[in-house]
Amino acid sequence: MKVGFIGLGIMGRPMSKNLLKAGYNLTVLDYNESAVKELVALGASSAPTASEIAKQCDVVVTMLPNSPHVKAVALGEGGIIEGARQGLTFIDMSSIDPMASKEIGAALAEKGVDMLDAPVSGGEPKAIDGTISVMVGGEKATFDRYYDLMKAMAGSVVYVGELGAGNVTKLANQVIVALNIAAMSEAMILATKAGVSPELVYQAIRGGLAGSTVLDAKAPLVMDRKFNPGFRIELHIKDLMNALNAAHSLSVPLPLTSQVMEIMQALKADGLEKEDHCSIIKYYEKIANITVGH
Repeated sequence: MKVGFIGLGIMGRPMSKNLLKAGYNLTVLDYNESAVKELVALGASSAPTASEIAKQCDVVVTMLPNSPHVKAVALGEGGIIEGARQGLTFIDMSSIDPMASKEIGAALAEKGVDMLDAPVSGGEPKAIDGTISVMVGGEKATFDRYYDLMKAMAGSVVYVGELGAGNVTKLANQVIVALNIAAMSEAMILATKAGVSPELVYQAIRGGLAGSTVLDAKAPLVMDRKFNPGFRIELHIKDLMNALNAAHSLSVPLPLTSQVMEIMQALKADGLEKEDHCSIIKYYEKIANITVGH
């Protein structure tokens, strides 16, 4: 099976490396030449355009920032659609607007191309060790055909419904993650202001009902003051914007999500949009005039 992979960023680079480790014949594309060279040195080939990748490969995987980028790569000049043929499969693992997934899928279907929307969760550490969670929408037969390919990059690959359902699931995931980090931040600020060690509070509550994967991943980073991005605030803003747009189109109010969106916008205004989303703590530190640490 010949696999094309477009998008070698924080997530795409380790994911593509895991495909190479699994023995897949891989062709890569990214505007970052050093990322391409790194993958080529590991055994991948490279191609100049998405259309060339589509011509050469059986399946094309994308891992891109947002809907416009995926649309451009899939449907734009030099895009996948120009090299498309009957039997090609497109797996978009980006986190985008579900309506954009459906629009792209409909256009590619006219060329005989099957599409899965398969966004991921877990951040850079899980992308590196191959334990990300993948939530997949599309035809079940297509999902079954490419399950092993996706599993080579992931710890969990779950079918959630028709095309677009993957990104609806991812938006739900991002809402929960954002609210978890905000709740953790409020709790840590309360503990610190009260003179109680946030580290001891974390150790005391992590095994109970308040414990979560988010808490275990982000609380130690906050206390160690490590805010280099596993998942950037600006990307979480993008996901919450997609969640709010989707919710509003369905007449679904998301009041807590809206509140966390405004917190992230405040952090962006402070120039922190490139930091990890656990930097939400910095919003609370600013308004409470205290710093959380060991």
